Amino acid sequence: MTKKNATVRLIHFLVGLFIACLALAVILALAVPIGFYGMAMYLSPTLPSTQEIKTANLEMPLQIYSSDDKLIGQYGNRLSLPITFDEIPEDLTHAFLAAEDASFFQHSGISIKGLGRAVTEVVTDDDSQTGGSTITMQVAKNYFLSSERTLNRKLTELFLARKIEDELSKNDILTLYVNKIYLGEGAYGIRAAAKKYYSKSLESLTIAEMAMLAGLPKAPSKYNPVANPSRALTRRNWIIGRMHELGYINKAQHDEAINAPIGINLYQEKLDVNMPYLAEMTRSALVDRYGEQVMHGGWRVRLTVDSKAQTDAEASVLTGLVAYEHRHGWRGAEANDEPLENFRRYSNMSPAKVTKVNSRSFEATMPSGESITVNWSGMSWARKYISADRIGYFPSNASQIVSKNDIIRLIPTANGGWQLGQIPKVQGSLVSLNPETGAVRALIGGFDFNHSKFNRALQGWRQPGSTIKPLVYTAALEKGYRPDSIVSDRPIQVGDWKPKNSDGRFLGDITLRRGLYLSRNLVSIRLLQAIGISDVRNLLDEFGLDKEKLPTTLSLALGAGQATPLQMATAYATFANGGHRVQPYFIEQIYNYNNKLLFQANPQQACALCFNDQLDEVNKKLLEDYELKKENDSNAVDSSDEKARSKANSSNENPDSDIDVENGDNTSKASKEMDLSIYDASPESDRLKAPVIQYVRAEQAPRILKPRVAFEMADILRDVVQRGTAFKAKSLGRDDIGGKTGTTNEAKDAWFAGFHPTNATVVWMGFDQPSTLGRREYGGVAALPVWMDFMKAQLKDTPHQWVSINNRAKSKKQKQSIIEMIDEGVTDLEDEDADIGKSEKPVKTTTQQRQPPTPKPVEMPESTPVAKPTNNSSANSNSPTQKPKPLAPTPVERMPTMPE
Repeated sequence: MTKKNATVRLIHFLVGLFIACLALAVILALAVPIGFYGMAMYLSPTLPSTQEIKTANLEMPLQIYSSDDKLIGQYGNRLSLPITFDEIPEDLTHAFLAAEDASFFQHSGISIKGLGRAVTEVVTDDDSQTGGSTITMQVAKNYFLSSERTLNRKLTELFLARKIEDELSKNDILTLYVNKIYLGEGAYGIRAAAKKYYSKSLESLTIAEMAMLAGLPKAPSKYNPVANPSRALTRRNWIIGRMHELGYINKAQHDEAINAPIGINLYQEKLDVNMPYLAEMTRSALVDRYGEQVMHGGWRVRLTVDSKAQTDAEASVLTGLVAYEHRHGWRGAEANDEPLENFRRYSNMSPAKVTKVNSRSFEATMPSGESITVNWSGMSWARKYISADRIGYFPSNASQIVSKNDIIRLIPTANGGWQLGQIPKVQGSLVSLNPETGAVRALIGGFDFNHSKFNRALQGWRQPGSTIKPLVYTAALEKGYRPDSIVSDRPIQVGDWKPKNSDGRFLGDITLRRGLYLSRNLVSIRLLQAIGISDVRNLLDEFGLDKEKLPTTLSLALGAGQATPLQMATAYATFANGGHRVQPYFIEQIYNYNNKLLFQANPQQACALCFNDQLDEVNKKLLEDYELKKENDSNAVDSSDEKARSKANSSNENPDSDIDVENGDNTSKASKEMDLSIYDASPESDRLKAPVIQYVRAEQAPRILKPRVAFEMADILRDVVQRGTAFKAKSLGRDDIGGKTGTTNEAKDAWFAGFHPTNATVVWMGFDQPSTLGRREYGGVAALPVWMDFMKAQLKDTPHQWVSINNRAKSKKQKQSIIEMIDEGVTDLEDEDADIGKSEKPVKTTTQQRQPPTPKPVEMPESTPVAKPTNNSSANSNSPTQKPKPLAPTPVERMPTMPE
């Protein structure tokens, strides 16, 4: 009985235990989903909306082109080229599924096996070939979350993956994944990676190449085929094996892909011409306006600058700087017995180490390891530098110049030899404008951008010296003076100030014309006294100089204020175009990545009437030329394809051909052209292919000088060349050029500002920290030769022409009024000459202590908020508060909005 009772109790206990375990199992079974659901409800309000990831943004570098379509600059390393689901090759989809998530189309965003692997990875830091997250979870992480490996982040990823699965289709999720995933080398998404690693479009990729890309998401740096080719090859082959195992490819495809080489053909863009000052000026202006994202928007920006003109300008400035260095002597080697690799090349000056010094020559090693010899003719200039005003005797042997192990600079010569050089301490800049439009034709900011990034053409505020005198004399002509008016060149004293002429002589009574072309200081001062400092400052403000940087004393007549080379070029353009104020600009067109025109500049013209009369003919000619070019390009492609096929067939028929296609040595033109059909996403495919340009009607630039005044001043400045301080320029053999030399006190700045009716160019030379250039370094010695060298190339084959005295634009000078603002209204106090006519610009006003303080001028390009693009209407552009001031050239009058 006792035994039976014990058995019954045991059965009851076991049944109870079974029921309890069953209940516990049911509770746990309900608790997990309830808990999961509860956590989901808790996190749901904090999860982002999937609508935010419906589209991916295109990202491509910003490219900058010259007006003749030479690539001169590129910024940004991010590539992202979104595609649609239908554009994804099936084999590429299979490769990613095999590598990352084979059950992607079966699960609901979360894979139990994958979750287990993920937990294991977090705990053990395991590094297996397969990933721990599903593709949906990776989308959640890439678009919304950080890459930190914590349990909290992983739980958020799980819930966000479920939300994505509920709201998006599998095709949408996969498309988001392949567009966003980072694949190394700055490439985001598969299309960008195909371009970056193989220079190919997606449809041109082989199975092996697709598998290589599919292996990158797990660890782009670790499996990078460029940095770690052997490791990348191992992972690629594993993925190919998985593709065969899952039935995506057959045995033959598997074997072919396994045996394929890595075959990397990196996307590497090369500049056609390196123009860093212009490129950086463009980048800075666009970033100021749009922010850093502009460097990844894929824009192609075409400038107004022709690459040939810019190259000529660079060569002219460099020649002038080297000539100055030769005049002032050899400062010695840069260093001695230091590693050559520590010294970089600047401009055309290569570093070299002296290895042997002979009597009249020396030998040196170049960075490439090449050994060269510098003969006596390449170093005999090197008299010892003592000061800006003194140099030593000519050397008699090479040992007086260099020693063994010296680090020196060498410049290649035209005959294939080498010349000793040194990095200039003096700097120079050049600005060239189209006087009709203000378009920048060339701009040099200094000796070498890598040596000094400071752009002296835009940011170099220096005393303009005598180059300001023509502007002062122009004010006198506007007041009624004539070129033959008599002005005294006798001594003058103003307080304690006793100014004098540069030669110390006095010429008595002379004509205004002669006073300018001989650059007589006392004549300039007397003219300024007669017409009034205030009126002259106002006119200089109209010319484009900054009024706040001009003195209010008579020293203004001698150039004691401050101006930039760009401002002076803008002022002298007024003489070249007959009296109109043009606004300098340098961005001509902006295109997007698909070569769609986003912006085309439409500057105010010095003669809008002339431009508009020829507009139809110009547009018709542009269209005809464009169609002809398209036809020629098409014929050239057809011809090259035929030649390629012919040569390929010939090569196949002739096994003894010396063309080695495999190693690339002696590769024929045909094979290169055939390669282009394979590497169809190379840098060449991304170059600007601009559609035909069609111009629109232009507006008239404001007239600031009477036609007669502009002509008379241009004629006087022509005399400066023919019989004045710039007489050296007569060697150009032209009588249709004019200009003015400029030298400041102690020769701290040397200028030449000159023009032809088609070109206004200003050259400046000096030290960044103002100090004397030397006793005899006048503007006509230091700056004028640079101008002549540049203009000789620019005016080649240009027919003779000169500034017209006629008002070809039919424009009228603005009417100047001085008014008094009183409580009862506005009272007109004074008018200019009645024969001027109605003003094209709003009347300037002078108020009595009611103007807000003038803001301080800035030296960098002005930025305009994206949300408030500038208006290009004539009313706005001519209003007193928006009068253009060329502290820097404006990119354009109206810029496109930056795409989101």
